[in-house]
Amino acid sequence: MPEAKLKVILLRHTPNPEETIAMAAKLCYSPADIESLKDKIETKDQKIFVEKLVKMGHMSPIEHASFTFAIEGISRACSHQLVRHRLASYSQQSQRYVSESRAQSTEHRAQTFDYIIPPSIAEEREAKKAFENFMIEAQRAYDFLVRKLNEKGIKGEAANQDARFVLPNAAETKIIVTMNARELLHFFRQRCCNRAQWEIRAMAEMMLQSVKGVAPVVFAKAGPGCLYAPCPEGEYTCGKIKAVRKKYGVK
Repeated sequence: MPEAKLKVILLRHTPNPEETIAMAAKLCYSPADIESLKDKIETKDQKIFVEKLVKMGHMSPIEHASFTFAIEGISRACSHQLVRHRLASYSQQSQRYVSESRAQSTEHRAQTFDYIIPPSIAEEREAKKAFENFMIEAQRAYDFLVRKLNEKGIKGEAANQDARFVLPNAAETKIIVTMNARELLHFFRQRCCNRAQWEIRAMAEMMLQSVKGVAPVVFAKAGPGCLYAPCPEGEYTCGKIKAVRKKYGVK
């Protein structure tokens, strides 16, 4: 079983996202026509203005910048958490149309579907072995069900859609995600937190680094909710606020 590695790629984003945000905000207060406003914004650095928007909490103009990510090497357990963020668009690899069968190829005879092993399990030999054995059994059950369904004349995606019921949350998946900048700020606040599950936290941190390169002003202070205010988790705090702020370079 090849180890699935977390990969986050920023595929597309609104061109000149911070200029677009400035345009949306200034339009609200300017009597100028669109072309004049556009020319004025493009000839001037909008950093101070966008910083002011974020500081004021004037967030609706920030929704006009969007970012599309390709993500692979995450588990279905992680993607189930991700899609709870409703102000986003998702396209996920289908377990109905993409078969996980290994029964038809001698090349894959000793392999299973790709899956994610939690670090806490991977570092303990007996736990890892038990985990891997379960994945092998899940693969065998999947292949058996596909074969039996094929014998009944149920083939292709019709067989896959029923056989997949035995696949675990550990199964690796791929997904394309589009969020606007305002939703991303909320997403980072929730999922970069130490209390977020380790896998989605690692993914969120990689997403944050990729958007900082194209919209550094908007995302300058992005991250967990405790960076510039008391921990929002209250009694459930991780108790490591100083370490978290140090990690993000916040004094």
